[in-house]
Amino acid sequence: MQILLWFSIGLFMVDSCMSHTSFTCEPVHVQWCHGMPYNTTFFPNMLEHYDQDIAAVKMKHFMPLANLRCSPDVHLFLCQAFVPECRKHTHVLRPCRELCERVLSDCSRDMLTFGISWPSELQCDRLESCHVSPDGSVVSAVEVTTSRSSLSSSRDLGFWCPLQLKTRPGVGGSFLGAQDCAPPCDNMYLKPHEVHLAKTFIGVCSVVCLCATLFTFLTFLIDVKRFRYPERPIIFYSVCYSFVSLVYFVGFLLDNTAACNEPSLPGRVSTAVLGAQSRVCSLLFMLLYFFSTAGMVWWVVLTITWFLAAGPKWSCEAIEKKAVWFHTVSWGLPGSLTVVLLALNKVEGDGISGVCFVGLYDLAALRWFVVAPLAIAVLVGLSLLLAGIMSLNRVRQVIQHDERNQEKLKKFMIRIGVFSGLYLLPLLVLLGCYLYEQAHRSSWENSWINQHCQEYSIPCSRHSVDVERPELSLFLIKYLMTLVVGISAVFWVSSKKTCSEWASFFKRTRKKDPISESRRVLQESCEFFLKHNSRVQHKSKHYKSSSHKLKVVSKSMGTSTGMHTPVTSNHDNTPLSTAVRNHYIPSQSISDPHRSSEASVQERIGSTAPAERCVKADSTGRISSHTESSHRFVLYITLNDYMQFSVLITQSIH
Repeated sequence: MQILLWFSIGLFMVDSCMSHTSFTCEPVHVQWCHGMPYNTTFFPNMLEHYDQDIAAVKMKHFMPLANLRCSPDVHLFLCQAFVPECRKHTHVLRPCRELCERVLSDCSRDMLTFGISWPSELQCDRLESCHVSPDGSVVSAVEVTTSRSSLSSSRDLGFWCPLQLKTRPGVGGSFLGAQDCAPPCDNMYLKPHEVHLAKTFIGVCSVVCLCATLFTFLTFLIDVKRFRYPERPIIFYSVCYSFVSLVYFVGFLLDNTAACNEPSLPGRVSTAVLGAQSRVCSLLFMLLYFFSTAGMVWWVVLTITWFLAAGPKWSCEAIEKKAVWFHTVSWGLPGSLTVVLLALNKVEGDGISGVCFVGLYDLAALRWFVVAPLAIAVLVGLSLLLAGIMSLNRVRQVIQHDERNQEKLKKFMIRIGVFSGLYLLPLLVLLGCYLYEQAHRSSWENSWINQHCQEYSIPCSRHSVDVERPELSLFLIKYLMTLVVGISAVFWVSSKKTCSEWASFFKRTRKKDPISESRRVLQESCEFFLKHNSRVQHKSKHYKSSSHKLKVVSKSMGTSTGMHTPVTSNHDNTPLSTAVRNHYIPSQSISDPHRSSEASVQERIGSTAPAERCVKADSTGRISSHTESSHRFVLYITLNDYMQFSVLITQSIH
């Protein structure tokens, strides 16, 4: 994988630029040339070194000659060759031919001793002759004006990292093929106001996707048995995209805190995180890449389960037995890819979304770890989906005489088709965005180099190229398609059954208002009293309205109308039942004029009680007469006691 990565980067660097022409003077940083009569230098030098660090490494092999002082001019000659003097931004002093021949003649014996070979770029016959000053002395350097035909611009060595983008050595990051270099945190292609608009857009989309996926998952929790295989993977892939949307929302809140590094030295700029430099960035990368890849794998598993149910006619139980394998592949494969990317140090900070991902600056990583899995998932999922729909269509033709089942199957096929279209369309658009980016990334980077080469003092391209930059709409579409994929799960769970389940859930969890409940009990009791009193007055003229006893039914006590109801131990221990017994049981000893009416009511109750007891005996098998006589009671109250009973009910409920 690393060989393919570096090979692709090498090919890109060969094709991206042709040559360099425009440069500026920079301070001398090579320690061996600090004692020279000049303090500014120019790169690339005559040995085609485009950086002082590389020139210092190459110059180190010749320093034994300077330490031995084999020639009085050897130190000056080496500094003029490796770190030339720069004047007026475009004029460079290089060593001349006579100086080169004198140093080579004096140090040839020492060069053989130390095994030092003379560079081909420093062959004396390739240098210009020394100029003679008016006083007759020989000038040891030749002033050269940089031009397109200069030796140093005859071939291209690719992008060289400017000092502003340098990172700590050994971190392992690379930018456009340059080691220990990082891209700027500010987006290379978008303007500041466009970046701000993109951040807001990503934040809004992440909130919408998070709400949609959480709704799907909570619907599953309300009725777990409703979503069985083959549709159970929809829940898992909605969970995956809920984490994806959550990571983007966290990146929106953090801005560029996790994705970018602060300038390490004065004069440097803020750079994007490359590799495992930040724990927060690495955590966001692991969550984002793992769950986005797992969501694609669960989509493939969903198409597999649909195919098994439609083609080979597997039952739900048979498919569910393979759930262990589904989970192993769906979670194991993304986990393995995530570990590989962490080992290869391919974590990259995104200055637009504020998260960390892979392939933002590395084309090879984008091609193998993002585009390839996405293309495979779309191809395999689409193939299995079409095979399953064809199998369902054959079943529909077989049951063409059964209109009811045929209509149900037709609706199910339409539902699968719409759901799959809502999922596949964003994936196809996202795949198209990645392919378009692959084709134009090199020209975008080359345009960025030409626009900032003077600012960063890096080589510019010799050939004029048209300035190309991606449009803002490309980034907006890419982030939208990444997040909108999770919203398609809402379509599958959106039905009348889902609405009824949520309604029943809120109805079960809604707390009853004690004041409203007490008013309801009082209203029912009053209606019952008035209705019964009018019926008694109509049938029995000799009974006084004030003497009628009514049987009050309280739902909170567990009694029923027209029969003795057992009172369980739980009801006996409630404050309401205890208060009712203490208040009303003594009232059963009533004056003689009302006993006849009590007897008549009890006779009517007694006439119906045996039949009801028989029904209960048939349903339960046996009822103890001792239990009935000891655990059942009927409350009779007069009209004068009714208001006291209502107040007691209200106090007990409060």
